[in-house]
Amino acid sequence: MSQLVVGQELAGSEFTINRKLLVDYADASGDQNPIHQDEDFAKSVGLPDVIAHGMLTMALAGRYLSEIAGSEKVISFSAKFIKPVVVPNNIDVKLAVSGKVLEINDGLAKIELTAICNDVKVLGMAKGVIKL
Repeated sequence: MSQLVVGQELAGSEFTINRKLLVDYADASGDQNPIHQDEDFAKSVGLPDVIAHGMLTMALAGRYLSEIAGSEKVISFSAKFIKPVVVPNNIDVKLAVSGKVLEINDGLAKIELTAICNDVKVLGMAKGVIKL
């Protein structure tokens, strides 16, 4: 990580989300809600298709933050789920995550994160604090 300055736009990363990842995440997390794996069920409750777990989406944004700073330097991370990540069958969906330095104070940097999937912002108020 180079020297950060307030207002700096950080290089983004792209993460691939597909049905296999949803199954793997469900198995690892124990969240077997059928909206994440069963297309017919997801549609029956008004969703356009299967959706990614919100915590999976947040975890990928957190991974981005960890890759920027190093996992041992992430002090905090928070976000709100504002739109679902729709994951059609046999299609790799791309989640683009980027960051911007909001403030630097006392050896800490506050980073605003943006998570976009299919031109839709999927996380709101996503912010992290990292140790410099």
